[in-house]
Amino acid sequence: MLTPEKTALVLLAAGKSERFADGDKLTEEYLGHPLAFHVVTALEKIPFLARIAVVSDTTLDFASRGFQVVENPDPSKGQARSVRFGVQAAEKAGAEAVLIALADMPRVTVAHCYRLFDASNNGATLVASSDGVQPMPPALIGRDHFAELCSLEGDAGARTLILRGHHVITRPEELVDIDTREDLEELRGREAAAAIRAARRRSD
Repeated sequence: MLTPEKTALVLLAAGKSERFADGDKLTEEYLGHPLAFHVVTALEKIPFLARIAVVSDTTLDFASRGFQVVENPDPSKGQARSVRFGVQAAEKAGAEAVLIALADMPRVTVAHCYRLFDASNNGATLVASSDGVQPMPPALIGRDHFAELCSLEGDAGARTLILRGHHVITRPEELVDIDTREDLEELRGREAAAAIRAARRRSD
């Protein structure tokens, strides 16, 4: 089984936010913090070998959160380019695997990521998350696939690999991906409704 101590976390945070209208979605406030820092906080207790954030012209200080920051100067060439930069940095760090996560998925949990490790075996590991319908990040990928990851092109990222892998199903709300401002407002609305329900239960 793969272990976090020999795995590099590769956080993809270089998207252009083209569907988000104005602004950078990763810097948008969500529950009092920038959207991108929620997954950072959720995974900070996992003892990764290395933490690598692939960014593009961001104002967010990932270095202060323990990340090696790798710049993707042209994210318009697709997510695969960010994956390649992250995997190359992971290889230099001596990682036996990468856990690829997206900075715009604020509800990812540490418990779910440990389940990905539980489903792993060796360098041939391909384990992705699933909402029960389709596979997606976070995805744990062994070093046997590093060369293929580095050869990918376009905006599909690692999707072609994770479709072939083992899929660990979790609750859809843990895998929410914020693409548009409407997505974020919907998530804020659900959080507010949950807070109201919790307050009512306490007052009963």
